[in-house]
Amino acid sequence: MKYPLKTSLLPTDSSGVSLECQTVGTAAHAPARENCLRNLTLRQLRIFEAVATQLSFSRAAEQLSLTQPAVSMQVQQLQAELGLQLVRKTGKKISLSQAGEEMLRQSRRMLDQVQIAEAAMGLFHTGIGAKGGLLHVGVVPTAHYFAPKLLMAFADHWPGVKFKLTVDRREAILRMLQQHQLDVAIAGYPPSEADVEAETFAQNPHCIVAGAGHPLAKKRHISWDALKDEPFLFREPQSATRQFFEHLLQAQSLQVKVSMELSGNETIKHAVMAGMGISFLSAHTFQMELEAGRLMVLKLEGMPKMVDWCLLHRRDSILTGVNAAFKTFVMQHGNVWAQCAT
Repeated sequence: MKYPLKTSLLPTDSSGVSLECQTVGTAAHAPARENCLRNLTLRQLRIFEAVATQLSFSRAAEQLSLTQPAVSMQVQQLQAELGLQLVRKTGKKISLSQAGEEMLRQSRRMLDQVQIAEAAMGLFHTGIGAKGGLLHVGVVPTAHYFAPKLLMAFADHWPGVKFKLTVDRREAILRMLQQHQLDVAIAGYPPSEADVEAETFAQNPHCIVAGAGHPLAKKRHISWDALKDEPFLFREPQSATRQFFEHLLQAQSLQVKVSMELSGNETIKHAVMAGMGISFLSAHTFQMELEAGRLMVLKLEGMPKMVDWCLLHRRDSILTGVNAAFKTFVMQHGNVWAQCAT
């Protein structure tokens, strides 16, 4: 016996348009909804994504240059077609249901794929054809010292490619990748719970550096004990570089003096060159200063320490076209462009 699906319209906004649609009845009696997205339109996707991101009908309407009643009506229609409550309204506040959060993820994925398809098709109008496409790459701050060279080398291999490069903290890059806001990313190994694949293509050497005039700068063999009285400049607590160094100090059973916490590689480098202390940095960050003789790598036992550079992509996505070509290029040639002196 089939049970009809009933819906209960929730309170309306000031325009009289219902904001939500809620399934009535228990899961045991609710019929399966087949092809519930058959009539889904890109307009509905874009409107829902804007509302779910802004958590406001009025701000979404302003963003999309639509009226608020039109936005409300499209969300209401989407909920009715799905038979699910996606958006909750409590007073003037809007929140997403669990189904709404999942629909937001799926909407972003579909809209991202549409953008990729539009870019790919647009290239045929310019005569570029198949060897084109838009590649959105996310990199952690340390990787941006070599990423532009890597991208330009790939452009020689894949004519017509267009790039969008996002540089952000590791946590933000992983979040954007998981939310389908990036195609691929360059970073260290992700945490085990991250739903991404990671493949190593190069190594990232880390060193302890000092200003050119530092007493330890000219020594050839330095023990770790020689650092215990040196003032250290530490990155901020959320930094992956700092976390790596703290693990290294624990392995050496060494405590050092933290004279200052500074945010960002550039700030650390200038402080070291000014003689404010020594620091632990990725070698990618100080190549120009090393070549100019303004920074020196301290010759410590067992240094430099290496971590892996990885190409990351989502596990639930199969790379095709320009994305697959970029992965192949990075795995074959990325180590050349990621090399640096220590």
